[in-house]
Amino acid sequence: MPLTDAQIDDRFTFAIEVAREAGTLAMGYFADLASLDVKSKGPQDVVSQADVETERLIKSRIAARFPEDAFLGEETGADGLADAEGIWVVDPIDGTQPFVSGLSSWCISIAFVVDGRTRIGVVNSPVGDELFAAREGHGATLNGKPIHVRDATSLADGIVTLGYSPRSPIEDIVTALDRLLRGGGMFARNGSGALGLCYVANGRYIGYVEPHIYSWDCLAGLLCITEAGGRMNDWLTGDALLNGNRIVTGPPAIYDALDALLP
Repeated sequence: MPLTDAQIDDRFTFAIEVAREAGTLAMGYFADLASLDVKSKGPQDVVSQADVETERLIKSRIAARFPEDAFLGEETGADGLADAEGIWVVDPIDGTQPFVSGLSSWCISIAFVVDGRTRIGVVNSPVGDELFAAREGHGATLNGKPIHVRDATSLADGIVTLGYSPRSPIEDIVTALDRLLRGGGMFARNGSGALGLCYVANGRYIGYVEPHIYSWDCLAGLLCITEAGGRMNDWLTGDALLNGNRIVTGPPAIYDALDALLP
């Protein structure tokens, strides 16, 4: 049977609770980086003991509370996708490179997807003591207060995040950067897709574009943006949940200009 509004509400409250608990665990590791076990997964892509243990915590809490739900995590992969009504999509520490470098731009990202729609998005930034949360159809908040995208009308009205990973050709991001600067814009990259998206949701940035991003890095942040009045591309199409997709998002008035940045 389809999940009721009450069941979604229950999961929304739970997602906020477990994101805070996970943030406390991750902060314990962040306070003692010298003893952290860090391994490389590829160029500019690392995983730490903190990532693994934080995902284990979130996954175990979900399994205990909602055993009927599926799970998709960056570190442990997919579990139970075939028969599940809903899917939890989790990045235990989005921005691991900033995390292990002692920077503040990392977060815990938790989304809940039902029938190809993201219904819940929660992003906890423990260092900044900021928790972004969105429930489909109910708006987006930062620490419980409503947020909105910037009322931007051109690329010159603020800062755009240009995401990049070695999965995409370098030429794609160079082209996007050239187009952005020639269009009067400015760029930033903080090392966390989820947190960068939330900064779009509350107007700190005016857009986010990236040639390829995974679901665990973006679904929670994307819901925050759309619930804060922003627009996004049709991200959850085809096999995007498991294999990722391009991303374009920001205020409606400059969406087309943002979309034109990527080749």
